[in-house]
Amino acid sequence: MSDHEEELVPEDDRIIGKALKWSLAAFLGIGLVVALVLFLRPESIEADVVLEKEVGRIEKLVADAAAVPEVRFTDVTRAAGIDFEHDSGARREKLLPETMGGGAAFLDYDGDGDQDLFFVNGAPLLAEEGGVGEGNRLYRNDGSGHFEDVTEAAGLTGRTRGMGVAVGDYDGDGRVDVFTTGVGGNRLYRNAPDGFVDVTAAAGVGGAPDAWTTSAGFFDYDRDGDLDLFVCTYVHWTAEIDRKLAFTFNGTDRAYGPPMNYAGTFSTLYENDGAGSFRDVSEQAGIHAVNPVTGEPMGKALGVAFADFDLDGWLDVAVANDTVQNHLFHNLGNGTFEEIGATSGLGFDSNGASTGAMGIDVADYRNDGGFGVAIGNFANEMSSLYVTRDLPLVFSDESMGEGIGSPSRRHLSFGLFFFDYDLDGRLDLMQVNGHLEESINEVQPSQEYLQPPQLFWNAGPQARSCYLEVPPESAGDLNGKLAGRGSAFADVDGDGDLDVLLVQVGSRPILLRNDQTIGHRWLRIRLVGKAGNREAIGAWVVARVDGVTMRRLVSPTRSYLSQSELPVTLGLGAKGSIEALEVVWADGTRQSVPVPESLDRTLEVRRED
Repeated sequence: MSDHEEELVPEDDRIIGKALKWSLAAFLGIGLVVALVLFLRPESIEADVVLEKEVGRIEKLVADAAAVPEVRFTDVTRAAGIDFEHDSGARREKLLPETMGGGAAFLDYDGDGDQDLFFVNGAPLLAEEGGVGEGNRLYRNDGSGHFEDVTEAAGLTGRTRGMGVAVGDYDGDGRVDVFTTGVGGNRLYRNAPDGFVDVTAAAGVGGAPDAWTTSAGFFDYDRDGDLDLFVCTYVHWTAEIDRKLAFTFNGTDRAYGPPMNYAGTFSTLYENDGAGSFRDVSEQAGIHAVNPVTGEPMGKALGVAFADFDLDGWLDVAVANDTVQNHLFHNLGNGTFEEIGATSGLGFDSNGASTGAMGIDVADYRNDGGFGVAIGNFANEMSSLYVTRDLPLVFSDESMGEGIGSPSRRHLSFGLFFFDYDLDGRLDLMQVNGHLEESINEVQPSQEYLQPPQLFWNAGPQARSCYLEVPPESAGDLNGKLAGRGSAFADVDGDGDLDVLLVQVGSRPILLRNDQTIGHRWLRIRLVGKAGNREAIGAWVVARVDGVTMRRLVSPTRSYLSQSELPVTLGLGAKGSIEALEVVWADGTRQSVPVPESLDRTLEVRRED
């Protein structure tokens, strides 16, 4: 979230559109008329004194916009058997955590090869408001994209004030375990032969009882072969602090307050001891990032992603922080990290400002060996796209030049991820949007609580701007307005293309089936690693296709509060010509894979050594 919003008048929109059409240089030279709208601030704001100007949208940035493929998504939520509805916990008072959930995960919990679905549910924040809620939900996929609620039978109800989820086989027994975050502590559910068992206390990952934890993810930071756990913590929040702030838009009604009114926190790194439990190594590992001026905890973490950004064989950690600088924890390979968010360029946007950062994802989206880190931001802040070129650990925010800046600016973006929705071999970008405040339109006419998601098609490096926004009218049911929060992707029906899940706060999720009929070839790859990391989290699949090298990271941790499927989908375009295939395992071991003779199927690759 942000305490200020900048909006442009319609005349500026026309100037910007003309300038972008004729010259990017001229565009950069135009002075933007900026009006500060102090939305979400400690003082009361009267509705009749809120100043507002309209934000323009650049509909077309390159000449070949007509090349965007028409791929329709179909809402199959009800037909697929998903009847979950998220409980935000909102009852009589407006308390900040109510508007920030929730997450979901695709996972193969029963090991049958298809993607099942888990939802994290919220609950009333105060005991007097109704207890612990209805609990989480687990749905088993029958392989065709139809789901059955198996929560009770699987023992995974987990009635907590939940927020996010991480999945991974932390004990190396071949079954995927589930970890949830939330207000008042975490839960770890071990996937046992007869159902899930709450092992939080024994594993030592419950966290502080007064903590508000958000996104989380399993990864092997110390390369000892088992999965460690990183847990984001948001702000230091209590209901008492929230009430005292008494935030309001109009001087009368309560509204959800901004994070700058709350103290920062430390996120947590748990080291797996290989015997079923974890120990908190955050401070000694360098995860306790402090404000250099005050010495107090700096972080207000909402999203996390892992990647080896400098290709030294050790996974680094990128953290999206809300209204303070983003963090990049560079893994030094000796059990410690160095926080380099500001010096690497990942900490701030192109104007040198911190943003209301929410969801995050990492990918080699240009197929050029570099990295892109996408971060969804608050309303009237462009989504960020931090890019490395020739120098490792040196990022620049290229959101505007790459085509997502102007279209994303008006929206408040939470979950986002890279995926190849049209199977052309280039990673596209999806982001789910939705405001925090139901009544936002009363004080800011350009803003709405319910907002449409956005899909950006990757036009390739030859285009002036890599990404083009897909016209909503050509994407089927993707154009509906949502109170969007978490998001994830998976091939739920086994047809090779990637389907999309969009999670709403206080409402039903949306499962969108990808009904593309372009005819592109594909290959899905499922890795099987060693005992401590059977899912090969942190590995790379590298393919040479029609002269282009594609790298795809194996990690479920992406977006906001959510987890996507682990199998890697390689879009192969019309020709489907794979020239070489390789796996770079999480410890740096390289394994050449014979090029399969047949395509449009799933290939299982097991580690040889």
